[in-house]
Amino acid sequence: MHPFPTPPREVLIGDAAAFVGITPRAIRHYHQVGVLPERERGSDGRRRYGYAEIIRLLWIRRMADAGIALDDIRDAFAGAAPGGAGGEDEIAGVLARLEDTLAAQEAELQRKRVSVQRMRTLGSRVGLLDDLVSGRLEGAPEGSLRQDDLDVLLVTERIFGPLGAVMQAGRFLALALDPGLRAESDRVDAAEEALDDTVAVDDPRVAQVAAERHAFETALMRVIEESGQLQEDDAIFNAWDELHPPEDVDAAPDPNPAEGSRVRSAAEIIRSMPYDFSPARLRSMELAVQLGAAAAAP
Repeated sequence: MHPFPTPPREVLIGDAAAFVGITPRAIRHYHQVGVLPERERGSDGRRRYGYAEIIRLLWIRRMADAGIALDDIRDAFAGAAPGGAGGEDEIAGVLARLEDTLAAQEAELQRKRVSVQRMRTLGSRVGLLDDLVSGRLEGAPEGSLRQDDLDVLLVTERIFGPLGAVMQAGRFLALALDPGLRAESDRVDAAEEALDDTVAVDDPRVAQVAAERHAFETALMRVIEESGQLQEDDAIFNAWDELHPPEDVDAAPDPNPAEGSRVRSAAEIIRSMPYDFSPARLRSMELAVQLGAAAAAP
């Protein structure tokens, strides 16, 4: 079994930028325009970013990709002619390129309008998720999805892509449809949060909470299986595979810095995502994974 990745509580600007899929320069620009508050520098003169900053950066990037101006994003967070020998042929070429550029801009503008309309229809945060993920949540009762749920889905999309987030969305859908299951989820979450820095990794409570997490995950999976979600997920995955054939493994990676971190492994991305987890809580999570693996073994 691979060792459980241990993410840092705070990361430097380079790792923060790599996780979000932007550049350190973009983060500094966000500081300058006031869309992201600046962190104080540490004793080594460098800024570090925690979970809250990463979440905000992910939302900023999604809204910016949708065409929303940084000034509007900041307010939302606060308020909550050629010449020469070519002659006519050269001019025709320029005009053709210009027409292509304008057509691309027009198509991009239409895409942005569709994105904004989708956000308004679904709700701003759900609308920023991938279509596959938001579609998986359609059966959730109104108001049943929490801010933390959507934050987790955004992070899951970044690490595992839309298909991974679809599976996570199925979990939240099951919780939204079963108040008793949601209550048990909250109880186990609270027990894990209680494993703070005052609790030793060999404290009996660590193993107890791991057992409670394993029992909850088993119950949740049973509900998901009985609901038919796994069959629905299989249909989604098959449709995705038909639309997205495997890429050429020998193809060069995209040099775009905003996309470059996609070639990193999930474990590498997880390690650059800060979580404020104590050693005891991380150990409990690792034990819960081991319990699940042992239960699944033939």
